[in-house]
Amino acid sequence: MKVLVTGGAGFLGKRLTTRLLARPDIDEIVLLDMAPAKGLSDPRLRIVAGDIADPALMGRLIDGKTAGVFHLAAVLSGQSESDFDLGMRINVDASRLLLETCRKRGNRPRVVFTSSVAVYGGDLPDVVTDDLALRPASSYGTEKAIAELLLSDYSRRGFVDGRVMRLPTVSVRPGLPNSAASSFASGIIREPLNGVDAVCPVAPETRLWLLSPRRAAECLAHGFDLDADALGGQRAVNLPGITVTAGEMVEALRRVAGEETASRVRWERDPAIERIVGTWPGAWDTTRAEALGFKGDANFEQVVRAYMEDDLRR
Repeated sequence: MKVLVTGGAGFLGKRLTTRLLARPDIDEIVLLDMAPAKGLSDPRLRIVAGDIADPALMGRLIDGKTAGVFHLAAVLSGQSESDFDLGMRINVDASRLLLETCRKRGNRPRVVFTSSVAVYGGDLPDVVTDDLALRPASSYGTEKAIAELLLSDYSRRGFVDGRVMRLPTVSVRPGLPNSAASSFASGIIREPLNGVDAVCPVAPETRLWLLSPRRAAECLAHGFDLDADALGGQRAVNLPGITVTAGEMVEALRRVAGEETASRVRWERDPAIERIVGTWPGAWDTTRAEALGFKGDANFEQVVRAYMEDDLRR
């Protein structure tokens, strides 16, 4: 089986790839990103640097042997808001190109698309259910919602076997801060653990819906293996996460790593960040996801410890 991973050089793409390489039924994995993926070595890997919005490139990478696609590549929330054209080009146009290339090949590959809590907005209930109408309040959320609808219709028409994984905010991300409005949700844990000061741009009572990278990769792999009949007509799944406030995150850091580490976080509210993050739901009803076999983290302390075990010690 041949599998394509877009956004394959990112932390989640590489973590997912490590899981896929453990499978005996996969004989080729193509990792596509703007820069070559590093830190991975296996004879089954084909590492490609290029533009996902390039029709010629996509035509070469997706062929009749491509049985699976993990579509992780995206322009993140902050950059989508500041650069409308770029967000539309990558998050919408390139997603349509990917699906159209799959359709032309005619072999109905299984496509896993990573979506976001940003597809929701407006006057939200305390707990969001799978059947709540999508009302995004940002360009990023709108772009993700469009791609979700495209994947659903391409699946309905039998062009692909798609499934949408709506990820909570993934924390703690390794590496450096990025353009996501939610970047602080990793930074206020990652930076202090690495001896660096961090700024939290939202109020301590701001609720977030979080999932660790470890669990996120597991959920994507599990979503790929689900039988289409189990999903029925609803291709999107709200993945399990944990509800935690920014203040509770710092308290969990204090319990795990001590007062000196937690004291490296300072609070400086940023209205622009708060406007975006404030439109996202803080809690989801994940009954359906759990019935389908998806698993989240037990608590945020577990998330902090997972980062320390998987990434900090490296």
